[in-house]
Amino acid sequence: MFDLEWILSKDEPFRYQLLGRMKMDCEYYLGNGNKNRNQLWTGNETEQIEYIKALWNSFPEEGKPEWLTYEQILEFEEKMTNSTASKDSVANEEIN
Repeated sequence: MFDLEWILSKDEPFRYQLLGRMKMDCEYYLGNGNKNRNQLWTGNETEQIEYIKALWNSFPEEGKPEWLTYEQILEFEEKMTNSTASKDSVANEEIN
């Protein structure tokens, strides 16, 4: 798999497209993909969410995708990893 630092060093269009691809992977995984981790770009639920968060946070506030909110990412995380991120940690995670 690609190194996260390498991915984050790429230009905005690349990161934007990869984020879109990873979002679609999550939707498919939770739907017709029957939670088959082979349907995920990273091949691992936890790593997929980690990459999505890092990509989303790599955009400036005014450049964040309108089609994906941080709350939606946390919903993916909860459904895919059975973890429940507290609402209090949302603000801290968005900054990091």
